[in-house]
Amino acid sequence: MDINKKLINLAIEARKKAYTPYSKFNVGACLLCKNGEIYTGCNIENASLTPTVCAERTAIFKAISEGNKDFKKIVVVGGKNEKLNDFCAPCGVCRQVISEFVNDNFEIILAINENNYKVYNFRRDIFPLGFTKDDLD
Repeated sequence: MDINKKLINLAIEARKKAYTPYSKFNVGACLLCKNGEIYTGCNIENASLTPTVCAERTAIFKAISEGNKDFKKIVVVGGKNEKLNDFCAPCGVCRQVISEFVNDNFEIILAINENNYKVYNFRRDIFPLGFTKDDLD
């Protein structure tokens, strides 16, 4: 199976574990590290809203907590309730977190299913003028 399709299917499975009693907007993510390891994540809401964590950050934080900080690509799938009928891009906070750990070749895949997805370059297409650690030098 094509690696992108595998990652998309894993993100779709992760989405099923989302805890979204307030928004009903379920998101799944699947992160591929350069060493081949894969981490998934789902969004988890909280009644006071600010402690809510997105699927992308869940996957990234799982990878980092296991010692992996070299990422190759991430898949994001999301939608209201059970629907997956539109592409779901990362929120601003997730874009900022992603930018901390990726290089110019990092890919982000927005998917509806394994046959309907778009591949973007993160720095060029998703976060072109982002504030990064390089700005602090």
